[in-house]
Amino acid sequence: MINPFRSEAEAYRFLLLSVGYFAAIVIAALAVGKWAGLGVFILLTLAGFTWVMRASRSEPPRQTVSSRLGSANERRILVIANETVGEGPLREEIRRRSEGYDEHVLVVCPALNSPLRHWASDEDNARVEAQKRLDASLERLRSRGIDARGEVGDAEPLQAMEDALRLFGADEIIISTHPEGRSNWLEKGVVSGARERFAVPITRVVVDLEREREELQR
Repeated sequence: MINPFRSEAEAYRFLLLSVGYFAAIVIAALAVGKWAGLGVFILLTLAGFTWVMRASRSEPPRQTVSSRLGSANERRILVIANETVGEGPLREEIRRRSEGYDEHVLVVCPALNSPLRHWASDEDNARVEAQKRLDASLERLRSRGIDARGEVGDAEPLQAMEDALRLFGADEIIISTHPEGRSNWLEKGVVSGARERFAVPITRVVVDLEREREELQR
């Protein structure tokens, strides 16, 4: 099933607008009369239809281009991961992408939050938890010879990538996800959305943490 919304925040905005739409109709009908409710229904429906038509005819958004930083022999890799750093696949992909270059790796961990808390700007706890995951990821990468630094990003993964691109100037992006069927980011179209939005090479790395834990227990 295809998710029509690009993010949880977008779905939450749609929900709020829908509630407001029906509430305005009911209030008009109860306060003034059924004909007033009908008039509000027609007015809001036409306004919504007009907005949708204008949006569909608008030009597609331009891709965000990374601001190239550093010298020619540097390879700047932006890694987006929540908790899926894992043992092997991501490390090997970083090594492969940076072979022959002086690697600079930035790991960004989005401060994932509920839509309600995000809209209420209640992000303190989300950022604290994201920092813990980020610290664990950096420690794991550094223990395997990858000198990476990190930061907590926006709750929306795509926005976190855009913010990092502007400041870090990555040559490419690696998105670390759970396997298909267990990855919320895949269901929400984060990887496909990033490829549409950013004019840099994007690689998806699948990290199966459950499988790795089972192998360690053997």
